[in-house]
This record gives sequence, C-alpha cells and structure tokens, in this order.
Amino acid sequence: MAEKNTLDGGQMIVDYLVKNKVPYAFGLCGHGNIGFIDALYERQGDIKTISVHHESVSGFMADVYYRVSGQPTATFTSCGPGSANMPIALGNAFLDSVPFLAVTGNVPTNQFNRGAFQELYRHHQADFPSTVRAYCKRVYQPTRGEQMPLTIREAWKTMVTGRPGPVVLDVPFDIFKEDTGAETPDPRGWVENISCKPGAGPEGVEKAAKLLMEAKRPVIFVGSGCRFGEASKRLLELAEKYQIPVAASASGLGAIPAEHRLALGLVARNGIYQANKATRQADVILAMGVRFDDRTSSSWIPGYSFNIPPTKLIHVDIDPEEIGRNYPVELGLMADTTTFMGQLLHTLESYESGANAARKEWLANIDGWRKEWDEFTAPGFKDPASPINPQRAAREIDLAMPEDAIMVSDIGIHHNWLIQYCKPKRPDSLIGCMGFGPMGFGVAGVLGAKLAAPDRPCVAVVGDGAFFMHNTVLGTAVEYNIPVVWVVWNNYAYASIRGLQRGFLDGRELATDFKHPETGMPYNPDFAAMARSCGVEGVSIDRPEDLGAAIQQGIAANRPYVIDANIGAEANPGGAGIWELPGLGRSNPMFGGRHEIHGA
Repeated sequence: MAEKNTLDGGQMIVDYLVKNKVPYAFGLCGHGNIGFIDALYERQGDIKTISVHHESVSGFMADVYYRVSGQPTATFTSCGPGSANMPIALGNAFLDSVPFLAVTGNVPTNQFNRGAFQELYRHHQADFPSTVRAYCKRVYQPTRGEQMPLTIREAWKTMVTGRPGPVVLDVPFDIFKEDTGAETPDPRGWVENISCKPGAGPEGVEKAAKLLMEAKRPVIFVGSGCRFGEASKRLLELAEKYQIPVAASASGLGAIPAEHRLALGLVARNGIYQANKATRQADVILAMGVRFDDRTSSSWIPGYSFNIPPTKLIHVDIDPEEIGRNYPVELGLMADTTTFMGQLLHTLESYESGANAARKEWLANIDGWRKEWDEFTAPGFKDPASPINPQRAAREIDLAMPEDAIMVSDIGIHHNWLIQYCKPKRPDSLIGCMGFGPMGFGVAGVLGAKLAAPDRPCVAVVGDGAFFMHNTVLGTAVEYNIPVVWVVWNNYAYASIRGLQRGFLDGRELATDFKHPETGMPYNPDFAAMARSCGVEGVSIDRPEDLGAAIQQGIAANRPYVIDANIGAEANPGGAGIWELPGLGRSNPMFGGRHEIHGA
C-alpha cells in the first residue's frame, strides 16, 4: 500500500471496504477498472476477489450474500457494456432493499465528451449514471482524487442507512490512480455510530396495541422486513404470546417456521387457502415490511387477498412512501420493524394475553380452513407420473432439504410451486426475488449464499430458461471450488408465460416453447452433460421418487452438482387468490373465492 496520506482512489475504495469488514469483491475485468483491480491485488490478504463470467452474476452473488449474512459486499465492472450488464441485478436489489456497492469504471476525465472508447456521451459526458439512476438508491461520480474520501463515506452511508439498497460508485479511469491526499475515512464516525432503526412514536404504539387487543380476528402480515436480524424472534414472541396468526408475502415466508400452528403461509394470487381467507376476513391486519403489490393483493380486487376497508390496516414500514401506497390505513407508522415489535411487546405487557374466547374461535376456524386445503392438495403429492408432477416436485425438493439448508429460487413457474408448497423452517431457508423478478437470480445467487454460509448446504432451484441463460456460473463454481447444487426444473418452455397465453389468450402460443425444428419434439440441451463438460457432476432425473435422493447425493458430494429434472409442464399453479391482466381478463381462484365475504 502507498504511504499514509498518499492513497490513490482505488486504494481508498478497497481500504474502506476492508475497514467495513467486506470479505469479497465480485466482478469482471475490463480496461476501465484495471486500476481498481490493482488495488484489490495489493490487499489480497484482506479481501478476496471472485472473478465471474457475466457481470450480472456478480450483482446476484452480492445480493444473496447479504440476504444470508447481513454483510454488504462490493462488485466491480468496467465502462461501457460491462457496467451496462449490471442494471438487472441492481434493480432486483433495489426493489428488495438489499445493499451492495457497485464500483463501475468510466472513461478518463480528460476524455469526457470526446467520444472515447465506450463513453456514453451524446446526452451528457461520461453518462453511465443516467443508465442506472432508476435502478439504485443513488449514483456517485467523483471527478477528482481529492473527492474520494467524501464520496466513499457518503456512498456507503447511503447504502446501509434507512431503507437499504444498492449504490453505484462510478469512477473515471484516472481517478482510480489519482492521489486522494487523505487518509481513508473511519467508518465508526461516519456510519457505524449512526442509529438508523427508528421506532414509532409512543402514541402510535399504544394505538396499535389497542387495535390488536380489541380485534376478534387479527392477522399479522409480514414481508422481507421481518426476516432479518432479531425481527423473526420478536415476531414469534408476539404471535405466540397473544395468539395472533401470521401470514406472509412471498418475501416474508420463513419469518416464522412454516409448520408452526400460527403460520398461515402465503398470501398471494397463488396463495394458499387458509392464508388468503384469513386476511380477507380479518378485522385488523398488522402489516410490517410489506408493499401490497399486485400479485400479493390479487390485483387489489377486494375479496380475494384483502378487504381493506372494512378491515382496519396498521401498516409499519421504515419507508414512509410505502405506507398508504395501495390501501388506506387505520394507522400508519414509520419505523424499523424490529424496533417497533420491541416497542409493541413492551406496551402489550399491560394487556391480557390473547387467549380469549374470540381468539380461540378464530384460530379454530383457521385450523378448519387449513384442513380443507390440505385435503384438496393431498393427491398431487402422491402422483407417480413421469415427467414429474410439479406439485410433487416441490414437495420432494422441500423434504430433501436438511434442517440448515438454504434454498435459492430463481424466478419462473417453479417459484410459484415452491412458495406454495415448501415449508421453510428458518428466515433464510427459502430465498427468492419478487420485486424485479430477474431470471438468473437463483442460478448465480446460490454462489453468494454458499460463500456467506460455507458450512450449510446451498441448493438453487432454477428454470431451464434461466439456467441456459446464465450457465457461466458453472465455470465460476469450479474455479473457486464453490460446492452448490443446481436443480434445473426442466419443462422445455418459458412455462409461466406460456401459462398466461393458455389462460388469457385462448392458447395462442408463440415464443414460449423450446422445440426441435425437425421433429417438433421438446428441445433443451442435455444440462447434465453440459455440467460434466465444465467439470461439474451432472445427473438426469425422470422419476419423482429419485429427486430427493439426487439432491441429498449432490449435497453429500461437496462439489458443484447439477440435477437435470424432467418436470411436467402442463399443470400451472393455482391458488386462493387471482391475478388480473388489464385488457386480457382475470384468473379464477383454484379453491375458495370472493363469495366468502368479510366476516362470514
């Protein structure tokens, strides 16, 4: 490292990462970031560099690394097309409130607005920041070395405080090597000593407690904001002590163990019956860390997921912009969910427990709805068909997971099956993405999960489309000996979109099937053979009874492992909610429906 007070820009960024205990930098080289890579070279004993084969992979790895460990990391990409591959991963992290620092290279400052190689200049000089403003929390672009101390500390603070999210640090080529003339800022004074987990005002907490305790049919509804840190522990204490059932959005699954009697499961267009019915019949809903998006809320059509009003909504979120966005509130509180639950538990100590007659009747009704749903869905778990019934596939995968396993799901039709039928035991047992929904999230993100939790089994369940799109991860897994398992849900189609064509467009299918041009038969590469060509173990599975054993074998192998699973493509997951596509129509509930009016 250079002498004190003579760090260049790249050295200062790396030193700041080290001071923040960042263990990895994920990225891909280019001429625009070789100065930053040189700074990483100097600190190889303090921070490990992981080189990927597509830039978006680095972002997905950083994203899931944080979801498992709670530690933000960094990515690095070059100017022009290199960094232009990052918005897909940035957008996903942005909508799911996941922080990572994206260090992007740009052209030298003395070449700004000259049309240098890979410069975006026709609207504004060195204009990569305009490309990503909609995809991240903020973009910083220092143009002198002396700006770096201020820039790096502000970028990191913006990333981790308030509602977390990714931040882009766009650095011109010469600034990586330009003297900053300063020491690296101390994170303790600029970030670590900042408290950014605000509580709600005491009057609001008291009103929330009163509403909950007076409710006859209360439900707690949670999103991703209740899965991190101490939030899940406080949630379980709140639910058990006051006997309040807990429903979840897709991002909140696992906040309490799925097999717990008070766990309702998924509320969504493809949500399960007891969850959707409870939330649409609740008289009070305490919603924490949720956005009430269209899939969760059955396109906001009353009577399927929610009936707000007359249901009274208490909405708690660290971002006030989310409160009252899609439903009117009886009470809106800007607060960190963990802090708020601590406040609420303290306030509720003056109330009697929730074990009253009305609450017992409410829970008994829910138990009855759960039994109806279980009886309705039971046949699919026994189907011996090959290709494998997707409902059974979801259950077999779930049953094969060890207690401490991490399952990372990509986006696609398989994700809808997994969130409906898997039973996550821990907050990080099932990780998915439901905001931006990019293909490749699970294919690449599982590598980040394994690096964050090297002693835990990590399994990705991914669609054939996504795996084919991002199969470069096989090389990265081999190069860095990252022992993960990929289960390729092979149904020879972009099946979730084909399902929409069949359901809303009278079966007018185009550009969704994978077929051989000569035979017309379903076509895909042999993914197991593809894996073996990369030095990864690969097996093919056709029978449902073999799927779980293959996963266990893949985990036991302790090396990168691909399972090409032949899954039936004709069945699409239904649910107790609906989804409306304006101009095309709306789906129908698979079980239950809007006729079950509020309070019935």
